[in-house]
Amino acid sequence: MSNRFLIGVEGALQLVLAQMRPLAVQAVALADAVDRIAADDLRARVDAPSVDASLRDGYAVFSCDLGAAEPEHPVRLRLDGLAAAGGTRKDEVVPGSTVRILTGAKVPGGADAVVAEEEIAVEDGQVVFTAPAGTGAWILAKGAEVAVGDRVVQAGDVLSPARVGLLAAAGYRRVRVIGRPVVTVAAIGDEVVAPGEPLAEGHLYASNMVSLCAWCRRYGWPLQAVIVRDEPKAIERALLDGVKRSDAIITSGGAWSGDRDLVADALERLGWRQLFRTIRMAPGKGTAFGFLQEKPVFMLPGGPPAALIGFLQIALPGLLRLGGFKETGLPRAEARLSSDLIARNREWTQFVFGRLRADDSAYPIFDLLPRGSRLATMAQADALAAIPEDVVKLPAGSLVHVQLLN
Repeated sequence: MSNRFLIGVEGALQLVLAQMRPLAVQAVALADAVDRIAADDLRARVDAPSVDASLRDGYAVFSCDLGAAEPEHPVRLRLDGLAAAGGTRKDEVVPGSTVRILTGAKVPGGADAVVAEEEIAVEDGQVVFTAPAGTGAWILAKGAEVAVGDRVVQAGDVLSPARVGLLAAAGYRRVRVIGRPVVTVAAIGDEVVAPGEPLAEGHLYASNMVSLCAWCRRYGWPLQAVIVRDEPKAIERALLDGVKRSDAIITSGGAWSGDRDLVADALERLGWRQLFRTIRMAPGKGTAFGFLQEKPVFMLPGGPPAALIGFLQIALPGLLRLGGFKETGLPRAEARLSSDLIARNREWTQFVFGRLRADDSAYPIFDLLPRGSRLATMAQADALAAIPEDVVKLPAGSLVHVQLLN
């Protein structure tokens, strides 16, 4: 394999991000907008609430009536009706009277406070108050949640469940969002078997494909997953089908003992535009990126750690950018190393799997997971740490940035 396309992790990442353009805008029902990216600035179309509303079950009052109320000298007001949420009655509070009010109901005219029901007593048809009520007490003013014209969402915002609820309150039923990338995940190899199928000697289940699909599912991306034989025409057909049916293609595996890369050969025959072929990172050196008929293709190695690191560091950010996300990497945190991290090759970035645990300090502790089963190590890890290029050792006790996997 030629190293003439070998670049660093950061250079490869920036090259990917610079090439990716968000997908076309779609209009979707508000319920389907969760975790999507808003395509527009959205301003409130209505006031929420649309009226001054009660925050408690209680009694609507004219606060001046209760200015002198105290336990020894209670104030008694005449009860004049009931105000319920959505009700159409026109009850008014006049000096010397009160209206029973339920949570969410419009505050009657004349009232400027609500007294919670547990703070009063009812005797002989009168309501007894033993303390003053401050103006505005237990009243949610019209437009207090959001007022007409307020910007409630900015273009590029992730529409969290709370933001979707705010948009509903602001008068929206449908919104425009950036399209979600449809992703083809192809596992290449005669030895690869779909989970649940009979497993012959020397074969293995398509754990890479399942893991990569699971990561895509976490972001809600539609998928097609395929297993492709080590046969040039089969690989070409899979790639062309992926171009036709999806917005991006991820492949894993497809090399014969390092002498010949079947996927790369197939892409070259199909005329792809390669941007890089290998990266100075371990694991994941054999990660490549380019375009086939203007669709991005991420070519990942076949080893499970290499495939996962290639996906997380390169493919995932690219797919997030394709879906319109501003933040395109894994969440990060600072952690303190419990042991030395020693580089195998100071010219490359090395990623290591670990677990975070709390202690008495302000930062979690990063424990390096011991080498052993690759799949078990990946399954146990909840964070990644990196030894940067030109660094020989990160000593125990160092504060480092880690990427969060969960």
